[in-house]
Amino acid sequence: MPNYTFKLNGEKVTVDVEDSERLLWVLRDVLGVRGPKYGCGINVCKACTSHINGKAFNPCATPVSALDEDDEITTIEGLADTAPGDGLHPMQEAWLDADVAQCGYCQPGQIMAAVATVNKAHAEGRSVTDADIDQIRNICRCGTYFRIREAIKAGAAKMG
Repeated sequence: MPNYTFKLNGEKVTVDVEDSERLLWVLRDVLGVRGPKYGCGINVCKACTSHINGKAFNPCATPVSALDEDDEITTIEGLADTAPGDGLHPMQEAWLDADVAQCGYCQPGQIMAAVATVNKAHAEGRSVTDADIDQIRNICRCGTYFRIREAIKAGAAKMG
């Protein structure tokens, strides 16, 4: 089997897996990273949302062979390290403050999608809008969308 090397949550990792192995299974089963959740496996529910080079993506639909050695994957486990200071990322703090989670299954993917959305808006020199939030397609089976929206707005304000 071929080796694949990439950066995961700030550390270089190498895995020996088949070319077609989906990155979600590499993360969960080979590397033991459990934050990205398996929901559908076909890029619909987005429970596995993580970041690749700072942008949201879904590892359930990405074969490990699509990665380059200089690609950097960030999962919910590494999110806090991307923000200044110690402790949680501002979006994680906002999630707790808004008491968003019910079952919690989708929350890592929701938070990662929210951070990518806010970062994109900030990179364009603007604040996150309701239209930006409407573009987030992560499914919450508990239906906490109102609290999710409020947490995204609060987290965006804390992210500067």
